[in-house]
Formats: sequence, structure tokens, C-alpha cells
Amino acid sequence: MLVNPVYVESTVVLAVVLCVHMAVWNQHSWCSIALVIQAFYVQHKWDRLLRSGGAVFQFRPAANSGIVPASMVMPLLGLALREKCSASGNVYFERFSMVVTITGMMLALFLSLIALGITRPIPTNTCVIAGMAGSAILYTTKQTLTVSEVIEVLEVLLIFVYLSLIVLYLLPRCFTPGEALLIVGGISFIVNQLIKRSLNLAEVKGDPVNYFLPVIVVGSLLLGVFFALLFCFMESETWVSSLFFHMMTAVLGLGILMPWLSLFIGRHPFMWLLDFVTFNDRRLCLLGYWVFLAVVATIVVLHQNYQRQSGSKKHQASTVVRKYFHVIVVATYVPGLIYDRQLLHVASVGCLAIFLFLEYVRYFRIRPLGQLLRQLLTLFLDERDSGPLILTHIYLLVGMSLPIWLFPGPCAPKGILPGAGGLVPYAGVLAVGIGDTVASVFGSTMGEIRWPGTKKTMEGTATSVFAQIIAVAVFLIFDGSINLNSTYSWIVGSITLVAMLEAYTSQIDNLLLPLYLFILLLL
Repeated sequence: MLVNPVYVESTVVLAVVLCVHMAVWNQHSWCSIALVIQAFYVQHKWDRLLRSGGAVFQFRPAANSGIVPASMVMPLLGLALREKCSASGNVYFERFSMVVTITGMMLALFLSLIALGITRPIPTNTCVIAGMAGSAILYTTKQTLTVSEVIEVLEVLLIFVYLSLIVLYLLPRCFTPGEALLIVGGISFIVNQLIKRSLNLAEVKGDPVNYFLPVIVVGSLLLGVFFALLFCFMESETWVSSLFFHMMTAVLGLGILMPWLSLFIGRHPFMWLLDFVTFNDRRLCLLGYWVFLAVVATIVVLHQNYQRQSGSKKHQASTVVRKYFHVIVVATYVPGLIYDRQLLHVASVGCLAIFLFLEYVRYFRIRPLGQLLRQLLTLFLDERDSGPLILTHIYLLVGMSLPIWLFPGPCAPKGILPGAGGLVPYAGVLAVGIGDTVASVFGSTMGEIRWPGTKKTMEGTATSVFAQIIAVAVFLIFDGSINLNSTYSWIVGSITLVAMLEAYTSQIDNLLLPLYLFILLLL
């Protein structure tokens, strides 16, 4: 039986949208239903453009456009966050969550307008559906947001337009349209929030830990765009260019980012970080354990490259070998989630900065490590690394960390959410570290019955669900802060929905799966 994977993927996303709608039931949740319907129609136009080569930019091949799952992430995330903040009485973050919802909807509508504008002949029916959904969203925006909040949404949209033009031009074949919407849209929102807070330092408040990620993201973005444009006009592999790269990186980090960060946390970042890390012996033990795991991961990379060089045939890392890193990441994150989530938050942001810097070094062939990194990492490429950047390991880190970074601390009494919400920080570990790993390993080694229209197997999906349920039981034993309160059926249903999304999506599952499980558990 022939089944279009896009239909099943869209059905799973629609099921998640309906779950959120039934839990929230307000104007914005109705708009999310309208948005997912119009995104389903628009995705077919994008898919046709990609097949015919009519898209303006070069997108990642061998994948559909991914408009439906990507369009719904920010709106659903905002709806779920608003529900929690409303229940806790936090008005400020309730309004902030509404801005997140409307911003996500506006970005999705903008991407729809691009597809409809370049499709020939003009798709009349899709235009009517998109127009009706857009009208409903605009009316709801007028009724629920203040003028300043509308301006904030427009600022994010403006940043998204210019940033997407730069990123898609400089990095062809790295993203699908949906992945570009999700990644560039998220970065645009972070950039706007950081600018807004920088202009209102008197109103800056909250945990200093939360300011590390925006500063690192903006700094990495500035560094990448600057050198990508610069090296269009000069050779990047010379020692002079490499020295200039390292010097400008130091200037950006020490001369701009450090003073910028100190404005938010009220102290020099190095001194704050030293006091933070040495706060107690447990943090030093965790850091030592993580350094040991980093050494183990490095040894795995070197060993696999040694096997490739010593073998007579071309050696490429298998799916099982690549999942070694998922196991290492799970072993990294679980102790941090149980014993010290703040330290894990800061450490994951630091790892993101290191990964981005090393990818710049590899991409630009910066001496002395650029060429070496190219040789070492080529072994672990898969079909999704079809562009000039190697992003798989960065996606893995971000996917595992997103539930920690997005955790609504101000809306959680004593830093703990009741019921299934207690598992929210573990969404990345469950969906990617355990679920995706088990599905890939068991599916590729023992799977025989394939899901219609895809290469994924039913055995892989089933073992993925069972493994995540077992992991939840283990977390209940070791993490005393989790109290599920008879929400077991909701947890099993959420895990099953996300496992089905993993089986049918062609997008970067390391990003999508943790976000959708995060949204469902947050309800």
C-alpha cells in the first residue's frame, strides 16, 4: 500500500495541535488549527517548487519542505507556555508567551506568502485558504496584543527577512524551508529579545544563567556572517587569514560579548563563572565527569578514523557507530538533570559556543585545525549533511538542551512543574537520546516490517516507545522532584505521537522531536 509520508506527518502534527487546543481552548488555539490547515496546503506548493527547481534558494535535497511541522512549533510552544504562566499567575510571562505564539504564526504566514507568490499558475484555492487563516490570525492579533507587542512581532519579522536572505544565500543545501523557518525564526526572536533588553537595562531581571545563551547566539551569528562575507573576497586558508580570524574572534569575545554579558549579570562573566562552578564539590565532580566523557567521545572519533585509514575499502561510520554519541550525550545529560540543572544549562551553552567555533574553523579551513577537522568529521556525515556545513552534532546538542533552555522557571513554583510537567526537562533525553537512538539501532539491525511509505520499521518505533517508558520509570526512581500524579496515559500517548513523527518526518528529528515532546509534556 502506497502512503505519502507527508500525509502521515501532517496527521501527527494535527493531532498535537488538537491536543493543545483541547487543553488551552482560546482564540489563539483556534488560530493554530487554521494555521495548520493552511500550512498543509502550502506545503504541497513548496514541495512542487523543490521538485521542479523553482525555489529561489537551494534547499536540502532528498527531503520535503517540512512546512507543517516547522510552522506549528513556535505557536504551540507559546500556547503551552501561556497556559503554565497563566496558572501560576505570572502576567509578564503570560503576555510574553502570547507574543511567541503570534510571532510564530506571522513567520509561518510569511513563508506561505513566498511560496504562493512564486508558484505558477497561481494556486487559487490555496490562496483563499491562506487568506482566511491570515485574516483570522490578524484579527486575533488586533484583539489580544498591545501596540508595543505588535511592534515587537514586526521587529522579529523584519530580522527574519534579512537574516534568512543572508543565511540561505551563504549556506545553500543546508536547510529545508521548514528547517530554515524553525532555525532562523528562533535566532531572529533571540536577537530581538537581546536588543530589547540591552536598550532597557533598568528593567533587566531574572537568573543570570538565562543571559548566556542569547549573547552566545548573537556573538556566533555576528562572527559567522562577518567572515562568510569577508572570505568571499580573500583566501581563508593562509596563515595570515587564520591569524586574523583568531584575532577578531578574541576581539569579539573579550571586547564585545564579555562587556555585553556583564551588563546583564552585574559582574565580570569570568569571576561570576568561577564562583558559579566552584559553588560546591558536586559541581566540580560533574565537570570532571563531563570532561572524561568528552575524552571518550574524542577517542571514538580518532578510533573510527584510524579504522578508515588502515582499511583497504572506503570506511563510513554505520548508524550504530553514530549512535554511540547519543549514548554518550545521554550519560552526560541525565546526571546534570538530576543533580544540577543550572550547571547543565551553562555547560550546554558553553559547548554550543565551542561547537560553533570549531565548525567555523572547519568550514573556513582555518589553520592549524581546519583541515584536520574536515578529515575527522567527514567519516560521520549522513544524508542530511548535504550542504557546506556539518550540523548533525550541533543539532544533537541543541535538541538535548532545548528543554532545559526553554524550561519556564518563572512559571514553575519552586522550579518544579506538577504531573507530566516534571518530565519536561527530560524531553530531549527521551525523544533524541533514548527514543531516536533505540529506534535507529533496533530498526536497522532487527526491523523487518516497514511503515508504509518510509524506510523506518515498526519494530524500531515500538522499541523506541518501550525504551522511553522504561526511562521514565528510571527517572522516577532517581529524581525525587518528579511527581506524575496519575498522568501516565498522557505521557505514553505523548511519547507514542512523537515516535510516529520520528518514523515519518524527513526533517531534522534532533530538533523537532524534543520540541514536540516538550510541548505535550508541558500541557
